[in-house]
Amino acid sequence: MTESQPLSVLVFGAGAIGAYLGGTLALTGNRIVFLEQPAVAGSLRARGLRLDLTLDKARGLTEPTVLAPSAFTVADSLEAALRRGPFDLAVFAMKSFDTAAALETVRPLAAQMPPVFCVQNGVDNEPAIATILGADKVIAGSITNSIGRHDAGDIVLEKLRGIGVAGGSPLATRLVDAMNTAGLNARLYPSALDMKWSKMLMNLPGGPLSAIVDRTIAEVFDDPGLFRLEQRAAGEALAVMAALGAHPVDLPGTPVRLLAAAWRAPGFLVRPLLKKAIGGGRGGKMPSFHIDLHAGRKQSEVGWLQGAVVRHGEQAGVPTPVNRLLTRTLLDMVAGKIPIAEFSGHPEKIIALAEQEA
Repeated sequence: MTESQPLSVLVFGAGAIGAYLGGTLALTGNRIVFLEQPAVAGSLRARGLRLDLTLDKARGLTEPTVLAPSAFTVADSLEAALRRGPFDLAVFAMKSFDTAAALETVRPLAAQMPPVFCVQNGVDNEPAIATILGADKVIAGSITNSIGRHDAGDIVLEKLRGIGVAGGSPLATRLVDAMNTAGLNARLYPSALDMKWSKMLMNLPGGPLSAIVDRTIAEVFDDPGLFRLEQRAAGEALAVMAALGAHPVDLPGTPVRLLAAAWRAPGFLVRPLLKKAIGGGRGGKMPSFHIDLHAGRKQSEVGWLQGAVVRHGEQAGVPTPVNRLLTRTLLDMVAGKIPIAEFSGHPEKIIALAEQEA
């Protein structure tokens, strides 16, 4: 691993991704301050972090690592966190629907903020951060690992891939060095546009339809009619990417270019392969869209994924009827305008609606 000078990092939130990044960086001597809600902050101060990294065989671990509270700092307000500075950078790893609230907290203290490394899903968070801090203080990122969360500060590495970092600044290079020293398999990318859209292309398949029809992603792909909707949605996303000048690039551990090519191939040839590649590795685990909807949560990231395809398609003059339907339907179900049982066990209903939209 490459040796690097330790970083001082402010991590917004100790959710699954925040705890994983902050915790692993703390293990190699980087100075980490988490910003969390008071109740969660109190729990972290009392119990520390529990990081189950045993899946990463290079670490040689046989049991989870417990990071004592003395190994990091937790603040329950941005003002208190910034008093712990100076910081080399901050990390945004929260759900995209939390970005607006976080930026309202940042706005009055923008002059004191370090550059932000954004590993959030979607393609619209970095521009939103740039409106507050300036484009020169935003580093785009993409994480392709799968991280589970048992409780506050208690996470498990479920799939090991890596982290993409948009290059172009000395800080980005230093960040990659620090993350690789921590065993995070980080890689620089010359184009933030290519990297972020490639990550979104990876995030799009299966999630909304899984939630809408109440099936696993493997079951969605097993249905020829639902799979055709997935193909059409992916085709729309690829058309929008082309109109924007974004190109699929392989991300750490993820052959995105091959995925893009597969979506363009005849369905009867690639459906079994995509079912195995995208749905098979999950077992019976449901995607976050399904979990959030069926847990009664009133927020969904679909507006920042499929919804972003629609918005950027409108700006580029590219029709996106399937992504529009999936976004609208899932948001209406989240809001209670459509009963959750409406499409459960009835995939033909959403397929018929898609035909009407077309």
